[in-house]
Amino acid sequence: MIRCVALLLGGKVTRRTLLTGAAAGAVIAAGGNALSKQVAGCDRLRSVLIGHCSIVNSAAFSPDAQQIVTASYDKTARLWNATTGDELKVLNGHTDVVFSASFSPDGQRIVTASIDGTARLWDARTGSAKVVLAGSSIVRRASFSADGRWLATISDDNLARIWDARVGEALATLKGHTGGLTSAAFSPDSHRIVTTSYDGTARLWDVSMGATVALLEGHKGPVWSAAFNPDGKQIVTASMDKKVRVWNGQTAADEAVFDRHRDQVLAASFSPDGRLILTASLDGTARVWDARTGASVATLQGHVGGVLAASFSPDGQQIVTASSDKTARLWHAKTGDGIAVLEGHDRSVGSATFSSDGHRVVTASDDGTARIWDARQ
Repeated sequence: MIRCVALLLGGKVTRRTLLTGAAAGAVIAAGGNALSKQVAGCDRLRSVLIGHCSIVNSAAFSPDAQQIVTASYDKTARLWNATTGDELKVLNGHTDVVFSASFSPDGQRIVTASIDGTARLWDARTGSAKVVLAGSSIVRRASFSADGRWLATISDDNLARIWDARVGEALATLKGHTGGLTSAAFSPDSHRIVTTSYDGTARLWDVSMGATVALLEGHKGPVWSAAFNPDGKQIVTASMDKKVRVWNGQTAADEAVFDRHRDQVLAASFSPDGRLILTASLDGTARVWDARTGASVATLQGHVGGVLAASFSPDGQQIVTASSDKTARLWHAKTGDGIAVLEGHDRSVGSATFSSDGHRVVTASDDGTARIWDARQ
């Protein structure tokens, strides 16, 4: 076996390569040349973000890639220096699990969502609380619109809510789902929002009116996620029914169904140019599809656990996946070939996202840490 171990010595990441059994003999026989290839994933580790005392649910870079915000079961969110991995601020205030944390498009604010029934707005520079957005049930997610004017929160009370992101004023309550909500995504022009639910549907809403524009029906189980393509003309949904559906973003007509996954599909998203769709499934694979024809482009195989998240790099050339097998992986988007296995977490990796320049990846894990990795080829 060849295994790479990351140690924290004097606050810096130091790597040690352990060789046992047949692996040691193979490396000796190859004159050591095989070693560099097999530990390439470990060499990509840049920082381990240690500070949370429980599961880290999410981790995200700021738009300028200078900071990272994490959300945890320990009731806090935390700000980190994305270069050094140093902890900058602890965002205290929630009284229960913090499910998610993300930056505003201008990087000046942070929004968090919690099981305590609130979302909160924070100053990203000082870490101080600005506004508490109080609901009536567990808040699963909170996200900014592309223009930064609006916030959307989703809750277990079957409702989504739209807020003024500047002052925290409630603007609309989106009523129509008959089950708890699982995701919400704004259109690129910020005029519409799509929500998904345990009720097996997605809904398209007009943000300014707070009214349903269309009901997206067709899945036979809870719908876990939905995303617009870059021009807002298509929507993709992922469901427990093992299927992915593509819808017309204007009329909500069902345009295509992808059904090659063998277990539920947790996430689906478009590539930055809108030509490809990426899906992540509990069957242990991610898949790349042609968004126009529905043809399968590549199957990303290698994880030995469910793939919990997957995303494209900003230039669309790479993909990162996160898995319950305790690893994340980097892949070539067009061929599906593996680039590196990002090993080091001790428990399931729930999220993995690229920085805005595509040079780094941050992962969040049930082991209570987040990690920063070099994603450059």
